[in-house]
Amino acid sequence: MLPVSAGFYGMYESFFSLTENPFALSPDPRYMYLSPGHAEVLNCLLYGIQEKKGFIAVTGSVGTGKTTLCRFLLSELDDSVKTALIFNPSLSDIELLETVTEEFGIKIGSGKGTKKTYIDALNDFLLRNFSDGNQAVLIIDEAQNLSHGAMEQIRMLSNLETATEKLLQIVLLGQPELMEMLALPSLRQLNERIVVRCELKALAKSEVRRYIERRISTAAADAGSIFTAAACDEVYRASGGIPRRINAICDRGLLIAYAKDKKRVDRRIVRAAIRDLGRGYLTQTAEKRRRQSFEAAVALLLWAIMLLLGYGYLFGSLYRPGR
Repeated sequence: MLPVSAGFYGMYESFFSLTENPFALSPDPRYMYLSPGHAEVLNCLLYGIQEKKGFIAVTGSVGTGKTTLCRFLLSELDDSVKTALIFNPSLSDIELLETVTEEFGIKIGSGKGTKKTYIDALNDFLLRNFSDGNQAVLIIDEAQNLSHGAMEQIRMLSNLETATEKLLQIVLLGQPELMEMLALPSLRQLNERIVVRCELKALAKSEVRRYIERRISTAAADAGSIFTAAACDEVYRASGGIPRRINAICDRGLLIAYAKDKKRVDRRIVRAAIRDLGRGYLTQTAEKRRRQSFEAAVALLLWAIMLLLGYGYLFGSLYRPGR
């Protein structure tokens, strides 16, 4: 396995004429690649917020780019939209209310707030915000980690409304388990209020190369095409099109190419990167494909052995001495 140090990474950026690491795992909206699928989800989010639909739910597997898309969404909203973001939803119902008010910059005053204190303060803020012609959006990432009590509190927050409009738009971002959670009978009332639902899927094979080149061009002074087409195909096979896995493989590939003094990342280097990272970075699909290939090779070998043994038996029967 290739040794790694922070200085080593900084050196490879200079080697490839990069201004920064293009495959960092932080959700930087500058690196957002709007595939057709990601653009569709973004449009659903903008539609739900602008049309004041109340609840919006976005699901996607780990690493598909939900948090990055969320950051990009914020950059697309103008100043008339006040936002509150919660990235650690493992909170009780009272902690959730406290965090929401803090995110909106609402002052509660001295002493420990109660549910009524927080809700009244939030309602006053939302009414003033509405009177000023503004909107308010609450975004909760990793929403599958919300407790049932917090989920119920979120449903109650959706009751903050005028006679004609919702005062608060609520976006729930989570892994596929979120939909399973919402389907529970105890959360039926909340589930029925979600009118905009969308799913963020992995990138297709043709999109992986564009994704890689988009990130490199964002971080490059004049890097050109660093990853070969074959290398991009190998990245897709190993990552299954999951952006987080793509980033990890490509980052390691650049490091290995730098260590080998190579300006291009080819298929062999990508395979070396995958070996370095270990099978934990292979998707179930990629792992299944490898297993099926191995099983097929074993079956072919057994068939060949049986065929040879059969020919040997037949040859021995035909040419037995004294026959």
